[in-house]
Amino acid sequence: MSDLSRITMNLDICHGKPCIRNLRYPVEMILDLLSSQMTTEEILNDYEDLKTEDISACLKYASQLIHVESIERVNV
Repeated sequence: MSDLSRITMNLDICHGKPCIRNLRYPVEMILDLLSSQMTTEEILNDYEDLKTEDISACLKYASQLIHVESIERVNV
């Protein structure tokens, strides 16, 4: 399983937000945990379904998003 294939989007899981392997672990939650200074090891201890590769996939996914050429703001 390649890194980015670990990130899935399914409308029936977390309203279609990017999640890890169709589990109810949104990428944004993992990124929030990392940004709050939790280590990968701490996250893995707290969430036994996750693997080191899942954490790496979240970081790679976020990195890919930041490389877009432009972001258009849509007023709703």
